[in-house]
Formats: sequence, structure tokens, C-alpha cells
Amino acid sequence: MPPAAAAEPTHPAADRIELAAVLAALGHPARLEIVRRLAAGEESCCGDVVPDLPRSSVTHHIRTLRESGVILQHPRGRKHLLALRRTDLDARFPGLLDVVLRTG
Repeated sequence: MPPAAAAEPTHPAADRIELAAVLAALGHPARLEIVRRLAAGEESCCGDVVPDLPRSSVTHHIRTLRESGVILQHPRGRKHLLALRRTDLDARFPGLLDVVLRTG
């Protein structure tokens, strides 16, 4: 029997992103740093956004950000690319990302 394929990461639909989940995700310093780095550029690989953290911690933080609707994660070859869902977040909560990225 062939091995099961890895499931695609799940993301909430834009209209299902909840403010409480976004704020909780952004409330951790490591996750806020990930968002800042993604906001400063294009898509990044998981290991490139916070190379100084253990892989298990990065996995946890990425999953929290993805499941809250803050980022998109999609496989490209052997890597997983991350992108900030700025358009979705700005449409759902206008100005929130700008305030969060300016403070802290």
C-alpha cells in the first residue's frame, strides 16, 4: 500500500477569520516577529522566517498563525512557503495590521 500523501494545510476562509483568534495569534512575540518579517517582503520558507528557534517551536507558531487566518502556507516542492494574508485581514479588520506592525 503506498504511503499516505501529506494533507494540504487548512486555512479559514476570509469571511471566517475571527478577531479574537487573530489577536491571540499576534500576542506572542515569536509569532509577531514572523508576521513582521512576512510583511516586509514576499513569500518566505518556514525555516527562513525565524531561523533561531527550534523546528518544533516554528511548526507550532506557523500552525497557530495559519489556523487563525493570519498567514497562508502552501507547499512548493520540498519547502513550505508562507505569505501574510494582508488583503484578507485588511478587508476584514481595516487598519489592524498597520497598528500591530507599528507598535510593539
